[in-house]
Amino acid sequence: MSTEHVKGGKSDPLMRDAFIDTVFARAKQDKDIVFVSADFGAKALDAFRTELPGQFIHAGISEQHMVDFAAGLALSGRRVFLYAMAPFITLRCIEQIKCVLVSMNLPVTLIGVGVGLGYDHATLTHFTPEDIACMRAMNHLEVWSPADAEGALHLAELCLDDPRLRYVRLERQGMPSLYRGRFAPNDGFLEVRRGADVALVACGYMTHKALRAAEQLGEGTGVIDLFRIKPIDSQRLVDVLSRYKRVVTVEEQLLQGGFGSAVLEVLSDRGIDRPVRRVGIRDGFDVVNGDRDHLHALYGIDVPDIIRAAAG
Repeated sequence: MSTEHVKGGKSDPLMRDAFIDTVFARAKQDKDIVFVSADFGAKALDAFRTELPGQFIHAGISEQHMVDFAAGLALSGRRVFLYAMAPFITLRCIEQIKCVLVSMNLPVTLIGVGVGLGYDHATLTHFTPEDIACMRAMNHLEVWSPADAEGALHLAELCLDDPRLRYVRLERQGMPSLYRGRFAPNDGFLEVRRGADVALVACGYMTHKALRAAEQLGEGTGVIDLFRIKPIDSQRLVDVLSRYKRVVTVEEQLLQGGFGSAVLEVLSDRGIDRPVRRVGIRDGFDVVNGDRDHLHALYGIDVPDIIRAAAG
């Protein structure tokens, strides 16, 4: 698999389009569905804005107000979807999410696009290397991070059929097909590649890099896509990880409190004794301009780093 394929290309469907198109199709039959956006960047929003102007609201660059506004809509019985770039729908709004949505456990779906280092050349203002740590610490709030457009589509259906307070992390670029009919939201994860020696546990963009590493490491290496980061079905995950001798978590997040920490908590709480290595961004990283692969190499989270962690 080439690096370009891992990055995703023009032929790979976009997660945000799959998600928005699914919500739009349902909204044409259900006037209680409201889509609120701080961004016009997604082409999939054009039909929403044109055909359902009464159910589409452009909030402008005012994400904090957007969250408060969504609370009122939810309290009036609307099913609300909030869409913005990942750093602006999360950390910019963290007080509003905590004090308004979380405090009342309102069934609002937060959609963050361009997670992790997805907006690579925009640098730190557009990065979210800490969104998993921050958002999974919120009471009631579920955290989801699919790895392709099929997963995004099924997550949109879940949010429509079973409205709850959720944060859905979407990649900005098109991602290669991963699930191929195997995405089951209730499972919370998918063992994409089965092994017996070392389990590489990742989500989103990093699942594809974990797969590249596994191909080089050989048949003893498994890959688990943990697309529901909160809540984790801890018993089922432990049942799978217990088959392996070692575990390596792979994330595009700061190691403090992030994705790998969530996996460690599960293993610790269940009393599972397995060697665990974490591949993630370390505190003190330099803020530089560069594409995603360059940043991964700089921060020690690229394919060779995953291979070294798994072999060590």
